[in-house]
Amino acid sequence: MKLIEITAVTIAILLGTSVPLRAAGDEFPVTEGQAYKFEKVAEGVYYATAKTGSIGSGSNNVVIVNDRDIVLVDDGTTPAAARAFLEDIKLISNKPVSAVVNTHFHYDHTDGNSVFPPDVQIIAHEYVRTAILTFNVLDREPFKTSQSTRLPVQIAALREQLAAAKDTARKTELSNQLASAQALSEQLKEIRPTPPNVTYASKMVLYKGGHEIQLLHPGRGHTGGDTFVYLPRERIVCTGDMDEGTRIAYMGDAFFDEWITSLDALKKLDFTLVLPGHGRPFRDKGQITAFQSYLKDLTAQVANLRKQGVTPDEAAKRVDLTSHKKDFPDIQGAGADLRGVRRLYQWMDETQKK
Repeated sequence: MKLIEITAVTIAILLGTSVPLRAAGDEFPVTEGQAYKFEKVAEGVYYATAKTGSIGSGSNNVVIVNDRDIVLVDDGTTPAAARAFLEDIKLISNKPVSAVVNTHFHYDHTDGNSVFPPDVQIIAHEYVRTAILTFNVLDREPFKTSQSTRLPVQIAALREQLAAAKDTARKTELSNQLASAQALSEQLKEIRPTPPNVTYASKMVLYKGGHEIQLLHPGRGHTGGDTFVYLPRERIVCTGDMDEGTRIAYMGDAFFDEWITSLDALKKLDFTLVLPGHGRPFRDKGQITAFQSYLKDLTAQVANLRKQGVTPDEAAKRVDLTSHKKDFPDIQGAGADLRGVRRLYQWMDETQKK
């Protein structure tokens, strides 16, 4: 059997962690925890990313330290990740967490919800509560492929590579990677999908001492219930997975035309820094426009293939988005994520019935 090469980048992707890529021109003060790194992007505002291989965190999270309490934006892939996150937060503040904002319902942003006591507000768009309560979220995408399918394959590949390894340093590296993957496999068993206990429809504002924290739902996009967390005084916006900078977001729950419109609303906000749910912070609104262009091109190409009678699975192989590689370096050749293309076909069926 041919060995499957598992690199540090592959490990990060399969575990749900973020590959640390420094945004050009930005150097933020850093506090290093055991599992998380905190970049101070403004007074009382920290961008938290998991250390590669330390724990399966999923989303990049945001910590907003206020006069008396802390508000979090997203909380990770598992209860274990959330507990590690909370422990490391003590390095920057001992104030209690009073609220957690879920930017959308996907597992890598919400599966830490269960660790918080009932007096902590878990806030999200009303769609998120409905989704977690009714969608059987652990038996559907994106959880199904990202964790239930890929993780066992990864563990088997790592065991195979470890058995074949000769170099001591390589053995140590593979052994650590295997231990991390096996730990995540055990942590997934602890997940109890927990819906928000506070919801809103279009806008909600939290006033926390000197911080005004706006929760905005401009319309559907990445999912049916995404939230932008906007700090107008700091001119910072947290986008969840609505825009991930130079990364291409998962599209298996998307509303494609509305996504483009919602991103127009994002560009109208007065901000100088975007904190995405994955990837790296960025400042250029042109990056958002580039993603809108990608969405338009993907939609047009898939619509054309669909008219020709091409199946979703074949269309996913044939679309060519390499013209967008300059903005999204993960694009290496023709093709797109199958789950997103299947959703595109479904969405087109839905729109035709209206």
